[in-house]
Amino acid sequence: MSDDGAGLLSSAAVGDLLAAAVDHAGGTLRSWLLDHIDANPQSSTTATYSAVVDWPYGRRDELLGVSARAHGLSATDSRAEIFADGEREVAVWLYPNDPDLPGLVRAAYPESLAAVLHAYRAVPGAVTGADLDLEMIAYRPRRRAVLRASVRGGETFYVKVLREKMFQDVRNRHRLLLDAGVPAPPIAASTPDFLLVLHELRGTPLARAIFAEPAPCTAEQLIGVLDAMPATVAQLERRPPWSDAVDHYTRMVAAALPDQRTRLEQIAAHIHAGLDQLPLGNEATHGDFHEGQVHVGGGRVVGILDVDTIGPGRRADDLACLIAHLSTIQRMNAAQAARVHGLLQAWVPVFDTRVDPVELRLRAAAVIISLATGPYRGQEPNWERETLLMVDSAEALVRQVL
Repeated sequence: MSDDGAGLLSSAAVGDLLAAAVDHAGGTLRSWLLDHIDANPQSSTTATYSAVVDWPYGRRDELLGVSARAHGLSATDSRAEIFADGEREVAVWLYPNDPDLPGLVRAAYPESLAAVLHAYRAVPGAVTGADLDLEMIAYRPRRRAVLRASVRGGETFYVKVLREKMFQDVRNRHRLLLDAGVPAPPIAASTPDFLLVLHELRGTPLARAIFAEPAPCTAEQLIGVLDAMPATVAQLERRPPWSDAVDHYTRMVAAALPDQRTRLEQIAAHIHAGLDQLPLGNEATHGDFHEGQVHVGGGRVVGILDVDTIGPGRRADDLACLIAHLSTIQRMNAAQAARVHGLLQAWVPVFDTRVDPVELRLRAAAVIISLATGPYRGQEPNWERETLLMVDSAEALVRQVL
């Protein structure tokens, strides 16, 4: 079996590499803690570490990144520092110098991001770093980052930091929906270092609205915003549905929880048996449709986010994705859990009238398996228990249609 580096990057042995990298940069590593790990079994592993570093100018909290690969360095690894651990070479970088996200260097600091907003006239008048409240919303090392930049007394922007090979495609998808009148976020700026700056959507994220009264929207309205996408979306490059990768995610979850391997493989087998003979579908789909992607206001849907994944597919893929996410929300109190359960009870029967109920549940189970990689990857507290609960949810959906 190929050594993908997961063992090294999740062990105390990585400390020597981190210390060597910090020393090379002119500092002294005082402490470190695994922050995030993204393993692709038998291929590669990338991890980030929260670290305390003494520099000549003082002590700072830093984020260090390391990538290890089973089959040698990638082309972009050369943008990082390369260190050897025995016969293995690994790429190490200091945030925000992510080898695959060149724009992160500008997006990560208020002063340089303010200069971007000013240069592209995203805001009226002059704006400096002192005028910005900047917050990292999401960071998948070497994949993408999203930051929220709020101008004090003014507008809020979301900054997508993208890989070069994804940038043009994502920008074109935003423009396609906006030109068709679909309420996607308007573009404020797009830069040569692959930053896509978006205006904030109006309304409230469905992820918050699901916990409040009255009902945030209807199931019919959720289906309606998907149906409003133009037919040309179905002519875009096809991206595989989540169910196509169920074996990949099964291996990832099983690598973290080996005692669940048999159960996971049985769930995956049922998913394959029910879905493999279905045609791919040519409906316009969102591709990653869940409560974090929808904004609501006045009891209806008013906006849709993260349109990077739009393309041809089956409507059941989108509706299953939403069910999977709602079924696996973590750390809810009893009242919140009851509220979400009530929404699922109201919405799923409507979804069942639009798509095949068996397909819907099997696709939702496949999405849940992909989500079950999250607690370990993010090194969340009690990640083993959270992962098991997700596997339970996937199994419950499969049992509904056996």
